Amino acid sequence: MARKLSIDPVTRIEGHLKIEVEVDGKVVRDAKSQGMLFRGFEVILKGRDPRDATQITQRICGVCPTAHGTASVRALDVAFGVKPTTNGRIVRNLILGANYLQSHILHFFHLAALDYVKGPQIPPFTTHYEHGEYWLPRAVNERGVQGYLEAFNMRRKAQEMLALFGGRMPHVHAFIPGGVTEPVTSDKIVSFYWRLQEIKKFIEDVYLPLVYSVGKYYRELFEVGRGWGNLLCYGVFPLDDEEKEFLLKPGVYTNGKDEPLDVSKITESVKRSWYEDVGDRHPTQGLTRVNPDKGNGYSFIKAPRYNGLPHEVGPLARMWITNPVLSKEANKFLGLPPDKEVRMRDLGEKAFSIMGRHVARAEECYLVAKALEKWLSELKPGEPVNIPTKVPKTGEGYGLSEAPRGSVGHWIKIKDGVIEHYQIVAPTTWNASPRDSKGQRGPIEEALVGVPVPDPTAPINVLRLVRAFDP
Repeated sequence: MARKLSIDPVTRIEGHLKIEVEVDGKVVRDAKSQGMLFRGFEVILKGRDPRDATQITQRICGVCPTAHGTASVRALDVAFGVKPTTNGRIVRNLILGANYLQSHILHFFHLAALDYVKGPQIPPFTTHYEHGEYWLPRAVNERGVQGYLEAFNMRRKAQEMLALFGGRMPHVHAFIPGGVTEPVTSDKIVSFYWRLQEIKKFIEDVYLPLVYSVGKYYRELFEVGRGWGNLLCYGVFPLDDEEKEFLLKPGVYTNGKDEPLDVSKITESVKRSWYEDVGDRHPTQGLTRVNPDKGNGYSFIKAPRYNGLPHEVGPLARMWITNPVLSKEANKFLGLPPDKEVRMRDLGEKAFSIMGRHVARAEECYLVAKALEKWLSELKPGEPVNIPTKVPKTGEGYGLSEAPRGSVGHWIKIKDGVIEHYQIVAPTTWNASPRDSKGQRGPIEEALVGVPVPDPTAPINVLRLVRAFDP
């Protein structure tokens, strides 16, 4: 007999998320992902100076303000008709990259790890559901607890790195159209470099080994949570001033095939969201008219779709589409010689799973740490970090980037020197979306189907799946 379970709120995430699942035969048969908070930044921004957008939109999310600032300033670059200087481009990469390190370490150790690592029975180690599904040997578990504590210091150092070039954290002051405000100096480069070395060592010695150890003892979770299998990435960390090449490439993986990204194919559906029904619209035509009494609605999250289909965003999408070489920990886990080149797609279907998403995030963290080291060496102290600009009377554009948890896009239209139209498609809007106008589940909803729930009073696998998306 089917049984409905409701988890409200989902803890150890940023934001207000409710998950409902229908369990039958100790397996999830259906699911609903419900965003319970109306943010309304699109409404707040109307009529404001366009330059306010980079600051106001950073208040959208407490975990990834830097990514929203990045997407917003990239939209302003287009609307203002300007490109950053070389130093400006690199500094933006350093700011966002430092946030990636902080966010990925935060996610695994302080949000997700306690689903697998058993800590002492005192806060903050006590969990929402008491369960007996801790499989790590004592020595590995102790390393996990120690890593949990060490991760606080690593996150602090990453925030300091970000503030060196961003001016402050969590809300960065440095983003302006045409580049950044913080000048490049030798002392900033050195300060950033030594903090980066400590974090990189932590990723190599603690983060990666622990993720693969968890994967070793929870191998069944490489078979759970596939979802739609469709992936999308806007591209992030431009490697040239024309922004043609990226560290993590733009692209789409749909129904098992790679395709180039076509931004015109993005739409948002509000059929099952608490907004007035205006049909499926591209963000340039998007409307944000809240209707909390809408009978068939169940979420304040809209339903973004690419070419009419749900697509997952985040580390798995970026790493699968780019397919970079993985760390030597991957070789050990797969039982391959250390000199063999292992890439993300060598994981095959195991990548599309609860544990596959954690592996993708850890490997991406290592990839970004190595790239930060290289970008530091490319900076030129004393050279310009921005190109002076003026607010145009009219203009429009969009800015695409990637938050640690997925693709983020901002669309802007300027009229009479102020913002006339602004639309934001955030990463969790993609992943935690409700059903769309075709009745298609969102990525988290679809990935929940088939997840085992041995004990309905402690649905730990449901939470493991949701947290693996880092909503």
